[in-house]
Amino acid sequence: MERRSFLKAGVVAALVSVTAVAGQAQAQDKKFTIALVPGLTTDAFYITMRKGAEAAAKAVGAELVFQGAPDFNPVTQVPVLDAIIAKKPDAILIAPTDKDQLIQPLKKAHDAGIPVITVDTFIGDGIYQTGAGDAEFPLSYIASDNVLGGAIAARALAKAVGEKGKVYVSNVKPGISTTDQREQGFKDEMAANHSGIEVLESQFNDNDANKAASQLQAVFARNSDLVGVFGANLFSALGAANGVQQAGQTGNIKVVAFDAPTSIVDNINSGLVDVAIAQHPAEIGYFGVMSAYAHLTGNSIPTAIGTGFTIIDKANLADPNVAKYIYSD
Repeated sequence: MERRSFLKAGVVAALVSVTAVAGQAQAQDKKFTIALVPGLTTDAFYITMRKGAEAAAKAVGAELVFQGAPDFNPVTQVPVLDAIIAKKPDAILIAPTDKDQLIQPLKKAHDAGIPVITVDTFIGDGIYQTGAGDAEFPLSYIASDNVLGGAIAARALAKAVGEKGKVYVSNVKPGISTTDQREQGFKDEMAANHSGIEVLESQFNDNDANKAASQLQAVFARNSDLVGVFGANLFSALGAANGVQQAGQTGNIKVVAFDAPTSIVDNINSGLVDVAIAQHPAEIGYFGVMSAYAHLTGNSIPTAIGTGFTIIDKANLADPNVAKYIYSD
């Protein structure tokens, strides 16, 4: 998969702060409405993203509309998107729940003259404004660099297991841009730099923690020398961690989780999870709104903006500079 070139959020912060001031001068008599359609409404990651988006909207005097489905599924997300398009907002920020199935629904927004920015997840290959293909029309993709995130998870797990043994990826399902990339980054890093580790076949759990737990126990039954698992999203990680506990292997099979809601604190303190890779969803929401506002006030924006990661474990969990990246409920 081709890697996009992310412009880092620190650079963009300066850009959008200047843009906000200039934009307010240009559009003080126009209050823009910006819609944020999350992957699902009940997840702490998207709740935190919403808070960042609300802070940005308040800063520039825009109205933020937050509307989504209760589960991460294109079947439920598309009707929400259609309802948003019917309201004709000035811009749409969306975390597409499938990189292929959301292309045509989002094309409706684009054809209606509504600018589209994808946040967290993408459509097509996530490389936009190229003039080629049917999924390059969004203005920007604002997210963590998920290939890098997967590589960071691989390094953390490799260190935790002493650079040897069998591990696997607990994932949701193929076709979700972010988790596909995390798995890719994890496997690429292991293959390139951790020769003592064997990566077993990935297990797909359909975002069902109970299924992830059962899969862990099945993999362990076939591989008594299993030493680690990478959960490519929160449900995968917590489900796998529960499977480790049910198998009586807590501490023996290390668990690296992607994402960091408040529940991760207890899981790290109890030893159920060894390491969590925290994204910065508030930054994604903030820069999403600021980028939409910049575009609406006549300014150019980057086609890709990358936000960072924080590695959380028992040793640094109490550090306020680390704990601030635990997601809001």
